[in-house]
Amino acid sequence: MSSSDPCVEVQDVHKSFKRGSEVLDVLNGLNLNVMQGEYVALMGPSGSGKTTLLNLIAGLDRPTIGSIRVQGEEISEMSEGQLAGWRTRSLGFIFQFYHLLPVLSAFRNVELPLLLLPLSASQRREQVTTALDIVGLSDRMWHRPGQLSGGQQQRVGIARAIVTDPSLIVADEPTGDLDAKSAHEILNLLVELKNTLNKTIVMVTHDPKAAERADRIVHLEKGRLATQTPEYA
Repeated sequence: MSSSDPCVEVQDVHKSFKRGSEVLDVLNGLNLNVMQGEYVALMGPSGSGKTTLLNLIAGLDRPTIGSIRVQGEEISEMSEGQLAGWRTRSLGFIFQFYHLLPVLSAFRNVELPLLLLPLSASQRREQVTTALDIVGLSDRMWHRPGQLSGGQQQRVGIARAIVTDPSLIVADEPTGDLDAKSAHEILNLLVELKNTLNKTIVMVTHDPKAAERADRIVHLEKGRLATQTPEYA
């Protein structure tokens, strides 16, 4: 797939949730293309639908109406088993609060997604070592999360997200729990992943400084795209 092709295609997507007898419309006919190798930041007020959209793109939820394609695959019609396999192969997820297992070393946390793939121990070791090297934590691979700073824990989270070499990375407020210096370093790392490994990145953030590092900022309001910066024809 070339850089002129969309990695993510969101077409006329509606998403509703039921709360008792009330139906809440969160996304209303939303359309969005993210090109291969593009870094897009999703912004908007609370309740605008940005996290819901991220979860749909990640295959963690399904649209009520509409189509979501990633790398040409229609994920909105996959079974739960197919989605689980697709996420393991094709998606890396970076969380705000890291979601590392405290009893495992950095190496073992990063290795977890590979245990779902038909790889030998030596193949897993090579991929984990490469991922930790990319995020600059080769010297901390046997430290547990409690022995690492917040920024280092997020680097472990990023290594886990890229260890299967996914085409798409989704990030939910990846700097929201970090101090300014660590946040700056994490944002530099995301740009590096985009530039050197051609990763497609979709990031939810409330921080304008974080969003400025993306190629494009997409603003959501009441379940619709409000503006895009820079404007695309």
